[in-house]
Amino acid sequence: MARPRAFDERQVLERAREQFWATGYAGTRMDDIAQATGLGKGSLYGAFGDKSKLFHRVFGDWCTAVVEVAEARLEGGPDAEALDRLAAYVHLMAENTASDTDHRGCLLAKGAAELAQHDPTVAGRSAETMTALLTLLRTEISAAQRHGDIDSAADPERLAALLLTVVRGIEAVGKAGLDPESLRNIADTALAVLPMPEGQTRLATGHSPAREN
Repeated sequence: MARPRAFDERQVLERAREQFWATGYAGTRMDDIAQATGLGKGSLYGAFGDKSKLFHRVFGDWCTAVVEVAEARLEGGPDAEALDRLAAYVHLMAENTASDTDHRGCLLAKGAAELAQHDPTVAGRSAETMTALLTLLRTEISAAQRHGDIDSAADPERLAALLLTVVRGIEAVGKAGLDPESLRNIADTALAVLPMPEGQTRLATGHSPAREN
């Protein structure tokens, strides 16, 4: 009869994630993970496999969390509130980056940059995550178009790709040291350039336009 594991798996994965996040995949040894988690290497291998498999588990959990954060803001609802939901998500991403004073960036971006070229698992999980984010953004843009807050003639797929690029780009330039106010300005500008129907002006970034008399 197998003995139950005498450790908290979630806690171990969180500590492993912190180690990979801090030193990258190549810069992390299983000895480092063992020290960070307090487990012997034999226990780590037995529970999670080798370093690659452990990273895939951590990376996959992170990607799931990235999508869940987006879903919590872009969860659907009345079309009249779609533009506000988009604004809330874009601003949240800017604020999260602004608060990252250690400039560690996002593990999704970090892992993809280091491994996606030669690791099919990381490449596939990264692409899957980007597709999910793109779908959420496109759905809200289409809702805002139905309500008349974004020009119905605009291509929602292209606008979603633009916002996704801005959101991920904010993370990149924030990691490079761009100041928090500039990050917030990028978010505001991206929302401000969303095309409005003719004869309307946006009252404030992320709020529904006002129709001109």
